[in-house]
Amino acid sequence: QVQLVESGGGSFQSGGSLNLPCVVSGFPFSYFCLVCFRQAPGKERERAETIVTGVTTDSGTVKGRFTISKDNAANTLYLQMNSLNTDDTAMYYCAADPILFCSRTNFNYYGQGTQVTVSS
Repeated sequence: QVQLVESGGGSFQSGGSLNLPCVVSGFPFSYFCLVCFRQAPGKERERAETIVTGVTTDSGTVKGRFTISKDNAANTLYLQMNSLNTDDTAMYYCAADPILFCSRTNFNYYGQGTQVTVSS
């Protein structure tokens, strides 16, 4: 059974940083496309960062402030978020799918999400 569990959300100040871990299980972590999405209130879900076999891609929506990484031994995905601003307030989700489906807008497997709220 595929599971993705995010944590690390909460309330933060503008200019700060945080790291969101996502623990995954039930699939070959090293061979999947892993993505961090976010969805702000009233807006569509958007892709923030992608990592596939160690190669990362910034979608451009976060302007280089976020970094995605993974620890294969720990089956954990990390989203490092720097220079936070109020526009980063959103629910953050990790998602996974076989590499073949990496370019899709909708993934098959999502975590439950973790809320990040940034105040000025």
